[in-house]
Amino acid sequence: GRSSQSTENMFSIKAKAPRKNMVCFSLFLASLLGGGMVQAFTNIQTRTASPFWQATQTAKSSASTSSPFGVRQPAVISRRNQSPIVVFMGWGPDPIWSPVKVATVRPACRSKDSVFVSVEVPASKAAEYSIPGQYVQMKLDDEKPLFLAISSPPPEIEATTEGEEKKEEEESCLFEFLVKKTDNNGWLTDLEVFDGKPVVSVDMSQVLGSGFPIEENLNGLKYDFPAQNILMFAAGSGIAPIRAAIESSKLETNSRTARLYYGVRTPEDLCFAEYFPKWESTYGVQVVPVISQPSSDWKGRTGYVQNALEEDGIPIPRNSGALLCGMKGMTESVKTLLLKSGVFEGRVMFNF
Repeated sequence: GRSSQSTENMFSIKAKAPRKNMVCFSLFLASLLGGGMVQAFTNIQTRTASPFWQATQTAKSSASTSSPFGVRQPAVISRRNQSPIVVFMGWGPDPIWSPVKVATVRPACRSKDSVFVSVEVPASKAAEYSIPGQYVQMKLDDEKPLFLAISSPPPEIEATTEGEEKKEEEESCLFEFLVKKTDNNGWLTDLEVFDGKPVVSVDMSQVLGSGFPIEENLNGLKYDFPAQNILMFAAGSGIAPIRAAIESSKLETNSRTARLYYGVRTPEDLCFAEYFPKWESTYGVQVVPVISQPSSDWKGRTGYVQNALEEDGIPIPRNSGALLCGMKGMTESVKTLLLKSGVFEGRVMFNF
């Protein structure tokens, strides 16, 4: 899930395959390392004669990882005396920054290791958010951008006529986020912004990402019939886009069975705990907290999310779909269990 920062993926290797095979290999390697967009092109000059080769070698030697997920220098895959193949990788289009006002920053759990953040977003910009699981980048001055999944559901913004367009621009919506505290995001998580205090402006990108492909893979007939059993898996701040999915109308959980497995270290680390009763009564989602370091008075499930799934099993795998967000170990283990049980791979969905 994109709820925190990441360093950019950069690499440079020498390959031994012919140029034609090298293009395929470079695209394959890029797909393994991750990234929302991959572009490859071949320089028609040789390694020794190409000014571009010399420029990229210089850039490579001074490459920086100061821009997470972004690409500032190309990675070069080459073979001596043959055309170098240059692969650009990133997590999507370049951000288009605009100022937004931070409305709220408050603890999101009893341990205070995560914070709840809300920002005021112009209605025209909020309209870009339509699918749970989408994200934005956020930064202050020269700080490294944060990649934050939107935890509030997509807003319901009515279409306006041309005469009402200006009025809509003046209105705003709230985007909400769940941010785990780290050494690098104190400029946001340590803010004290409450009602009655001056608001703080930060820069936010346009809405990015495709989100969870719910309509296509759960609600449609791609797999012959719509899914009737929804399983959700989250760990830590990975519950942010899951909350957005639950509180949107996309999952249609009132006509399906739905269960959320939510893993954290201690009961004090449970975020959105105040929403659990509403998720069960209003949206029909059974919430199963799973604690890896339980206190002596904890009476619920213990261990890890993947252990809880293995214990409970999946009654009708081919009629089930899943949403996952959290650390790699959890999501990979859960995906393996789901596929082995018979869940369609396309119905095991991530928000990236």
